[in-house]
Amino acid sequence: MTFYGNVVRPILFTADAEWVHHQTVTSARRATARPWLRRWLRKRLTFDSPRLVTTFADQPLANPIGLAAGWDKSGEAVECFDALGFGFGEIGSISARVSLGNPKPRLFRLPQDRSIVVNYGLPNDGCQVVADRLARQRPGCPLGINVVPTNDGVDVPAMSLDDAIEDFALSTQTLQPHASYITLNLSCPNVGCGEDHWASAENIGLLLQRLAEIPMKRPVVLKMRPTDELARIDGLLQQCDRHPFVRGFMANLPSGKPDSLRSRRDNDPDRLASMPGAVAGPAQSETMSRWLSHVHWRMPAGRYQLIGGGGVFTGDDAYQRIRMGASVVQIYTAMIYEGPGVVARINRRLDELLRRDGFANVSEAVGTANAASTSRR
Repeated sequence: MTFYGNVVRPILFTADAEWVHHQTVTSARRATARPWLRRWLRKRLTFDSPRLVTTFADQPLANPIGLAAGWDKSGEAVECFDALGFGFGEIGSISARVSLGNPKPRLFRLPQDRSIVVNYGLPNDGCQVVADRLARQRPGCPLGINVVPTNDGVDVPAMSLDDAIEDFALSTQTLQPHASYITLNLSCPNVGCGEDHWASAENIGLLLQRLAEIPMKRPVVLKMRPTDELARIDGLLQQCDRHPFVRGFMANLPSGKPDSLRSRRDNDPDRLASMPGAVAGPAQSETMSRWLSHVHWRMPAGRYQLIGGGGVFTGDDAYQRIRMGASVVQIYTAMIYEGPGVVARINRRLDELLRRDGFANVSEAVGTANAASTSRR
């Protein structure tokens, strides 16, 4: 057990989860505003190896482990990402207009499952405020910006398709000068932001056509609900094949709470039911891995890249996602339960596994667990 696990985490877990989240982001921003402290942190929290150097969305990465969107919602602390050992980071989700998100409480811990229940509802400062903020910062690693239609509140009807497309277009156009890549969040499990629009591949095609008119100058990643339906995956790929700026995919958290949660069995089930939102943590590993495998073997070889995630806590977890088809892997919940040192530990173990299996570089391991499959389009 680490110092964080023995001392820091028990103290933090006595306080409200969202308050701790806010204080953590604020502390990281203040610490890395001092160049000497940023260098000191990076020296102690980073593991480097030539085996881990890779590329994603045309960007060179020191390692394939990234910080997922949701931690830094409005681009306040992007200068800390490389100091924490990440190869890249993603902020957001960010919308065209400011959003307060869902009513509190909206973040809950499930310690027995090393998981959290997230019901934030996409609070953020709006694309123009975030763009102005990013213009004053210098990220030390590639930065993804996750954009989403504005959540105007629980009492406001969901957007029309046309309005959602224009909301995406405004935030994308405003933010892309500051991004290494743009993620389109097409799955909103905790808000009524028009998710049903994106169940249709044709509607996604209309969105991509509108973005092509901007025009797009950054690679685009689509974030969607995980699905096992090959016809839906193929329909999506057919739309994306028409737009060279679409370069990758990732899965969002599925809605609801998995049956495998220990908290469901061991605690008062009414308490778990009282926590609105989607579960992030190891309970989602099987769903995310299955989605990776399906999409990797349906997409044209070399055309797209995948981002893996969903309960990644160790180098073994990251390696498994990579072998299932992910070029890079994002973490979030692991930071809550394992602390900032988890990034270096994941990278160190990943390097050991690559060396053990004879891979000179992490890119060689991508999709190797699917090598016997014959299901490509």
